[in-house]
Amino acid sequence: MKNILLIGGDARSIAVIHSLYEKGYSVNVLGFEQCDLLDNRITQLPSSTTDFSTYDVIILPVDGVDANGKVNCPYSDRSFTLTKEIINNTAEHCKVLSGIANGYLKEITTERTLELIFSRDDIAIYNSIPTAEATLQIAMEQTDVTIHNTSVAVIGYGRVGFSVAQLFQQVGADVTSFMRSDEDFAKSEVAGIRSMHSHQLSEHIAAFFICINTVPDLILDKNIINQMTADTLIIDLASKPGGTDFEAAEQRGIKAIHALGLPGKVAPKTAGDILAATILKMI
Repeated sequence: MKNILLIGGDARSIAVIHSLYEKGYSVNVLGFEQCDLLDNRITQLPSSTTDFSTYDVIILPVDGVDANGKVNCPYSDRSFTLTKEIINNTAEHCKVLSGIANGYLKEITTERTLELIFSRDDIAIYNSIPTAEATLQIAMEQTDVTIHNTSVAVIGYGRVGFSVAQLFQQVGADVTSFMRSDEDFAKSEVAGIRSMHSHQLSEHIAAFFICINTVPDLILDKNIINQMTADTLIIDLASKPGGTDFEAAEQRGIKAIHALGLPGKVAPKTAGDILAATILKMI
């Protein structure tokens, strides 16, 4: 049986803790002092005296660590920083799991196995569903019209873009997806979703009331934004820094929302269960 340490995280991490415990793993946690884990057999550890050499797996939050190694611990009034020294004190076989990794985390784990949860296709596909539902919720809350018959542009036809386009079309929106690859054009045709090439975005963007970006590159630049109507709603789902010139949008009075981490915000139980199932496969 593996001895697991889970450090910090949001509501999704709580679902992971319980799933691991129910599967019989020895679960220890850091950064959950203000959270009732509902089972006193899940061990809450003080960071100052923790022996990191005893763990086979260390699980970090979905967002990993910040540029200085600080771990997000919303259920604790104490901060925790993951350092090179801590990693060096782990067993050589210790595996570190994180949702994503910045340069700092990659650097301190060079001598250990670092695996990224969100690099897996399965979790990306599962997560696209709560992301699409949350995007629809935002669109309904931020507009004064029905989504039915509303013109919607979805930029990018990856896992998230595909799910978003399908869901909006299913509720009656007039959806057009913008994409680049022949494979994506074939997928959209089979799914019955209108498609255009990304280079056509500039000449057609004025026709859309809602614009949803899923591409982590600067797609909605100042030139594109200047061609939008003032009442356009932009929902950017791309990871930081996003694919929108938010300053240009603000100057034009266009509402632009950078919607990050939607599964954990609107469906933490489902997102946590997806995360837990993936982690169980990885360990």
